[in-house]
Amino acid sequence: MSAPVIDSVRTIAPKTPGKRSGKSQRTTPARFDTALGWNDRPGTAWALRILLCAIALAVFAAPFLAILSGAFTKNASGSSLSFLPHDSTLLNFTVAGERGIWDYFTNSLVIAGGGLLLQLVVCTLAAYALARHRFRGQALILTLFMLTMMLPEEVIAIPLSLVLGDVPVVHLDLKGTVWGVILPLGAWGFSVMMLTEFMKDIPDEIEEAARLDGVGELRMLWQIVLPLCKPALGVAGVLGFIMIWDQYLLPLIAAKDPTDYTVTVALSVLRTDPEVGSGVVLAGAVIALVPSLIVYLLLQRSLVTGIAAGATKG
Repeated sequence: MSAPVIDSVRTIAPKTPGKRSGKSQRTTPARFDTALGWNDRPGTAWALRILLCAIALAVFAAPFLAILSGAFTKNASGSSLSFLPHDSTLLNFTVAGERGIWDYFTNSLVIAGGGLLLQLVVCTLAAYALARHRFRGQALILTLFMLTMMLPEEVIAIPLSLVLGDVPVVHLDLKGTVWGVILPLGAWGFSVMMLTEFMKDIPDEIEEAARLDGVGELRMLWQIVLPLCKPALGVAGVLGFIMIWDQYLLPLIAAKDPTDYTVTVALSVLRTDPEVGSGVVLAGAVIALVPSLIVYLLLQRSLVTGIAAGATKG
């Protein structure tokens, strides 16, 4: 006795069987399938999945909704936030602007933009050298990059502050400048290792054929390797921007004056200001959240594609 066969599609016959066309038959799914195994038949499993999704949504969305509501609420209190604003007002954003939040926001944009550009360039060049070339000490260099990811910022804060105050060899004082924050962020071990693994999967035949055509190193990287690594570059761009934007300790130790602060440091200053309430702090938090949300929404497809490609490669 043969096992029953479950047909997952229904075949719809064409309305005019006498005529032949390129699409003589169409197939439609017999059920609505997703990665979670959902279907169009409500039941216990269907209700459980709805409940789990609602719990996850509440856990991740509730803090954001509370911040957004408090930012538009007059006389908001940190101990009694709600999901809907009461006595809606834009006064909190006005007061935050008077406290210089937009100047700090501009500092953050300059640092995040310049730091991300430098980071992508440095990490791409380093990954290309580690992935497509063989030399002595290669494993040691990869290990050092990995070790940089294991060191907490508090451990290197004092040495980094001394280096920024008097850069070796050139003896420059970078404190109080955007370069004091951008240069230490110029290389990130995570991006180097991720890009290295992606570049290693590029077939050697492609590179050999390009070299026979006289392609040099920079052209090889720009026209052949990088287009094949777009998913990885998308992941490096999104995560790198969020990492730089969320920096707190580095802008603090690199600043000489409060005007050098970034928006993340400015939020702590607003929080300790006795003349402003919780609503102003929450308004500043909403302003600080906007760039990260925009970058994620614009590059979410690249982020998902890159993560999926990294999970299934090989």
